[in-house]
Amino acid sequence: MLRKCVLDPEKTCIECGDCNMCDLDPNKVCDNCCKCLDLTDEDFETIEIDHIETE
Repeated sequence: MLRKCVLDPEKTCIECGDCNMCDLDPNKVCDNCCKCLDLTDEDFETIEIDHIETE
């Protein structure tokens, strides 16, 4: 089954890799650093783990 292009849904994916490139540095493959998302600490909720049970 053919997939749609993530960047242009009118086209079929040809696995060119453009969707894997960094938005801030087009010469770099995205490494999920999230700098392009401009996130702050308020965007996340956190919990503290104080004990892990294993079998």
